[in-house]
Amino acid sequence: MDGEGSALKLRRNYADAVLEAGGVPMLLPLSSRPEVLEEAARVCGGFLFSGGDDIHPRYFGEDMLQCCGAVELPRDEMELALLRIALRDDKPVLGICRGIQTLNVGLGGALYQDLREQTGTRLCHQQKPPYSFGVHKVVLEEDSLLYRIVGKRELQVNSMHHQAVRDLAPSLRAAAVSADGLVECLWRPESRFFLGVQWHPEYLRPADEDAAALFRAFVQAAGQDISQPEDEEHAHIG
Repeated sequence: MDGEGSALKLRRNYADAVLEAGGVPMLLPLSSRPEVLEEAARVCGGFLFSGGDDIHPRYFGEDMLQCCGAVELPRDEMELALLRIALRDDKPVLGICRGIQTLNVGLGGALYQDLREQTGTRLCHQQKPPYSFGVHKVVLEEDSLLYRIVGKRELQVNSMHHQAVRDLAPSLRAAAVSADGLVECLWRPESRFFLGVQWHPEYLRPADEDAAALFRAFVQAAGQDISQPEDEEHAHIG
């Protein structure tokens, strides 16, 4: 979810990916009021944390460097508060791009404010459009949730980011890494479904079965939420 002043927006391919997987996407208001977030947790079977602006470094204990990009504090506050509720209720969570970073920071991890400035990597992490094809591979951990979903040791992924996971939060595990050692996917073994990917499967999914399978697994987990009837046909995704 991206907020600009009085506007709320989300790229349509996120919603399309959830719909095609059998879910019902819902855009949540940019509010950190407890009663609003609690109602969202009551209504929604799971939460997708989408791409967007940088997370303010203060949330992982750092001053902002010159290389940090645009930030949006109301969104940071809202998503971190929503994440705490999702963890409390064991709601299925999927993070994409900024989303994986939100999951990591929310559980006590830290980020690179800018990959090129702080690591010097030459791997393409900011490809130019179109975004519907992969530019580098990631290697999966066989004991991870991601491997259970796709059943492969390697994936070709797209890449459009300049921040990334630096220090993994204590309760999280790496599920995939790139050739330069970057954590490209993380998961939380204690949760029913808690997964973050640094790439954008919503762009890949029309021609990539592995990307589509990721959304199906998320929606299936959201549809099996313990607070919903067993015969619930559709999952509401915030």
